[in-house]
Amino acid sequence: MSSSSQKVVWAAGGVLWRHCDHGRGDDLEVALVHRPRYDDWSLPKGKAEPGELLVTTAARELVEETGYEIRMGHRLITVEYTLGSGARKKVGYWSVAATGGEFVANHECDALRWLSVSDAIGLVSYAADRKVLRAFASQPVDELRTMLLARHAKAGRRAAFHGDDRDRPLDAEGRRQAAALTDLLGLFGAHHLHAADRLRCVQTLEPLAEALRRPVSVESALTEEAYAADPEAAYRRLLALAGKKGAVRVVCSQGKVIPPVLSRWAERDGVTLPASRNRKGSVWVLTLRGERLVAADHIPSPLAD
Repeated sequence: MSSSSQKVVWAAGGVLWRHCDHGRGDDLEVALVHRPRYDDWSLPKGKAEPGELLVTTAARELVEETGYEIRMGHRLITVEYTLGSGARKKVGYWSVAATGGEFVANHECDALRWLSVSDAIGLVSYAADRKVLRAFASQPVDELRTMLLARHAKAGRRAAFHGDDRDRPLDAEGRRQAAALTDLLGLFGAHHLHAADRLRCVQTLEPLAEALRRPVSVESALTEEAYAADPEAAYRRLLALAGKKGAVRVVCSQGKVIPPVLSRWAERDGVTLPASRNRKGSVWVLTLRGERLVAADHIPSPLAD
């Protein structure tokens, strides 16, 4: 994962948070875990397994170390430090909402404490964790929402398909991507599903729709042809979906729609988008406050291999 000769160890974790009505005004708390091996208090985290997406690592480690049910939120920061072996360790952190469950002591963590952010900054054992907590506190996390914007999975070459291109289906690799997207999008609490009016877009979300037992709503304004004819309508439709409150929405569209619409949206709200090749099966994790875009993270593929 590194272009240099120095070994890099990748890990991921998160700031697990919840609301707790304790009658003192501020009801947001974050979790710290105690590791008896080091006798420290830290944010839950752990090493990435071979062939694992970093966001999946974060989710897995949060569940393993805390026992809580979770929903992934926006990416915070990546911290780096040097291990005793001389290798560099890079740890990516996410904001993570606790949605249920309770702490279960395990072989790595024997205690968990829920604290205000300021108290957690005071207790945590490492400067890197304090930096992550300050990044977490820089946004009003309880006012943020997530929207997921995916490009459809692979569907072979257009020239090789005989028939109406609107009916071109996913190929074998595309079906594998769609299956992987089910787990990836599920980490963020995906619930309402929308797809451009193309079979390959609908099929990309079908495994998730089956898992959730939810329909896929077809969006005629978000196809490439509709965008070419009326870019304003496509832009307004995406913003309208973003403005709908409630459970997390997923929108699956095409390669000539997502970049220009997202770029216009980001420019309007002053957000810098990370570099992206917008490959088939890739996902944008959009963080919203009200109807405004406040952050965007890009996952290049649902498959780590």
